[in-house]
Amino acid sequence: MKLLNTEIKNKVLRSMMRILDGKREEIIAANQKDLDLFDKTDRAMYDRLIVDDKKVDGMIAAIQEVLQQQDPVGKIKTEQSLENGLKIENKTAPFGTIMIIYESRPDVTIEAAVLAFKANNKILLKGGKEAVHSNIILEKCWHLALEENGLDTQWIQLLHMNREETQEFLRNPTEKLDLIVPRGGERLIAFVKEHAKCAVLVSGRGNNFLFVDKDADWAQSLEVILNAKTQKISACNALDKILVDVNIDNYSDKVKELNTILKDQGVSVVVDSKVAEVLSENNVVEDESIWYEEFLDMKCVVGAVDDLESAVQKINDYSGGHSATIMTKNKEQAMEFMDQVDSAAVYHNASTRFTDGGQMGVGAELAISTDKLHHRGPLGLEQLVTNKYYVYGDGQVRIS
Repeated sequence: MKLLNTEIKNKVLRSMMRILDGKREEIIAANQKDLDLFDKTDRAMYDRLIVDDKKVDGMIAAIQEVLQQQDPVGKIKTEQSLENGLKIENKTAPFGTIMIIYESRPDVTIEAAVLAFKANNKILLKGGKEAVHSNIILEKCWHLALEENGLDTQWIQLLHMNREETQEFLRNPTEKLDLIVPRGGERLIAFVKEHAKCAVLVSGRGNNFLFVDKDADWAQSLEVILNAKTQKISACNALDKILVDVNIDNYSDKVKELNTILKDQGVSVVVDSKVAEVLSENNVVEDESIWYEEFLDMKCVVGAVDDLESAVQKINDYSGGHSATIMTKNKEQAMEFMDQVDSAAVYHNASTRFTDGGQMGVGAELAISTDKLHHRGPLGLEQLVTNKYYVYGDGQVRIS
């Protein structure tokens, strides 16, 4: 797709905001069809599927946010003039065509598309079958906004494919793909990695840890744990595992209090063998695989560790590389933890729920990347570009 100037891109976004507002009743009605067909036993996915007035307002706000951000394309990253007279600039440039595969959340159809489009990328949206009616009406809104401003609707396309067709498209794409972002669970990510022929940027897996150091403020720790675990269980930044230093004062009493408070909030607490010595009535970890698991449910594992080093090792062995927190009043311990834990976001005395583009000042996000290339953490507007070298000469030739 050709390069567009900032003015025309922003006109499309303004059109889209107006169209979403005008069609909110149709959008919510289409979403209700999806909700009526959905198996509500998967509460986390059901929650992500819901579109109401507040969610439409959030979609409009996400577009407004991107509208106000600087165009990320064509920015000079570095420039230099060489002795041979060549002038070299390294500028930001669009990826080209981005494909995102996601489940349940119709708002991704807005957030992913607005970011890709403002960064001058074509985007292919492969939503889940559970959100088909919602996504179709949202694609229609995008196409109206594009047509209203004289642009081809191919900039933003919803792919209508089943699993087998998607698999074949990944193996033998009918057009050039430059980047694929699978946004979902382990099975989805493994599926894309197995079949994709281009770069894949992994997103979506949480399995986040919180470590309560021996020097932690206990009351503050309980408050942060409850927020991270219960505020939104369907989010990839929700808390799954809690590690407590056995050297904390009144360790047994504190573990009992933590267990009671979590259970009072409806959280199922599984414990390791060490914690089971104190909480003998709780279910005990029977299979190591639970330490790798992202729950997306009112469930957590509480384990005991001997020190900071043990906590870091356990987190690096089992976490999804998304977010990890240390609760401590010891700043040196905190910095050691933050330096050594291999996650996209590391926290000192704060909830993992802040790993979010809007909360971290990035704005709307395509996903939370847990990969290391080309970016880790929230994928905002500035992260949806690559780079290109512009070399200006006057007949120079290389002679050696």
